[in-house]
Amino acid sequence: MMAMTSKEEHQRNLIARLRRVEGQIRGIQGMIEKGAECEAVAQQLAAARRALDRSFYEMIACSMEMEIQQAPNVSAARQAGTQVGKLLAKYG
Repeated sequence: MMAMTSKEEHQRNLIARLRRVEGQIRGIQGMIEKGAECEAVAQQLAAARRALDRSFYEMIACSMEMEIQQAPNVSAARQAGTQVGKLLAKYG
């Protein structure tokens, strides 16, 4: 059986991921300030956007895992899954 990851570990991983994205954004700002070619900037913007998307989906997965772990019964777990699904539909 696969071990569950703790909430604190999920938080640390998400913060680390967001710090990497922050570094990417700073790098893109530097590229623009130095007059980098539009295609190179666009490529880096796309990479940063994908990294943010991965962060979002990791956060949703963590939320789902935590909600299911804390559910007292199957019905509550289903309800938690529905709520996470709504989050995904609204912001994903």
